[in-house]
Amino acid sequence: MERIHVAVRARPLSTEEAKTSPWRISGNSILIPNNSFKFEFDRIFGEDCKTVDVYQARTKEIVAAAVRGFNGTVFAYGQTNSGKTHTMRGSATEPGVIPLSVHELFETIQQDVDREFVLRMSYMEIYNEEINDLLAPEHRKLQIHESLERGIHVAGLREEIVASPEQVLDFMEFGESHRHIGETSMNLYGSRSHTIFRMIIESRDKSEDEDIVSSCDAARISVLNLVDLAGSERAAKTGADGVRLKEGSHINKSLMTLGTVIKKLSEGAESQGGHVPYRDSKLTRILQPALGGNSNTAIICNITLAQIHADETKSSLQFASRALHVTNCARVNEILTDAALLKRQRKELEELRAKLQVCPIVIIGLGF
Repeated sequence: MERIHVAVRARPLSTEEAKTSPWRISGNSILIPNNSFKFEFDRIFGEDCKTVDVYQARTKEIVAAAVRGFNGTVFAYGQTNSGKTHTMRGSATEPGVIPLSVHELFETIQQDVDREFVLRMSYMEIYNEEINDLLAPEHRKLQIHESLERGIHVAGLREEIVASPEQVLDFMEFGESHRHIGETSMNLYGSRSHTIFRMIIESRDKSEDEDIVSSCDAARISVLNLVDLAGSERAAKTGADGVRLKEGSHINKSLMTLGTVIKKLSEGAESQGGHVPYRDSKLTRILQPALGGNSNTAIICNITLAQIHADETKSSLQFASRALHVTNCARVNEILTDAALLKRQRKELEELRAKLQVCPIVIIGLGF
């Protein structure tokens, strides 16, 4: 069992905003002096941090574990215009968590000479509670299915086989061009949808015996989700109306469900047989394995320390604080064919025989 890792990243303030900010950061604590509001997290990154620092805090380990067969999920959370997309996607001069993860993934795989890998990627958005395929824009309103073989998955989602970081990022750029974005009074190019960038990593041992086909070996299949959530927002501050107001309503509803799921899990509702409303939104249903399930999970909570957003920042920090109490149980995802199982049992038997030859069992007569 391992709990969700939670880091907080503060967006840089203007000179005027810094003068009136009520928040103070001390180590990995954030507080309002002379107030009861104080929060502690695994890491808190101030305004002068680089995205690579945020990446190395936990995401780097999650990527390495994904290569070994463990599922992993990292998502950025926070109000609109708090820096989530900058953290996840970055820029030409400062790569974000997603491109850093992609490059790390391929570098790690190249160093593993004992296994052969096949990588696939998908890219989807959840817009107004509808799932759209960003790699195949004609695939819209996709449905969530669940099966014993694949677990929870989105049916009909295109998966592209990829062989290099450049290929992955080219597909990602193509997908970004179809993502829903829009202008509000708080953000010129605000995300109007949640996006889930996914890498599926399949690997097998390289067989030294040419007579044994690779299909006889156990396969590891892990999923790495890198999620850029749309930001929570208040219509009074964003000036949203019409289409933007409808979008904001759907965004807030799904984030509220996410908050409820985290709250229930932090209180131990699932372990006590209580109801956790994963199915109340597409986002929490897709991310269900990452929330109290089979995954290594990290949350990057993006905040702004400006006085005008003090209430929203407090709300984000409360969400992040609850997430610290959610535990997952990540395990290696291995698929064994009958042939692979027999091969493994034969190997274990040979190892046992070798041990017995080295240390023979001596049977002492008991005199009966």
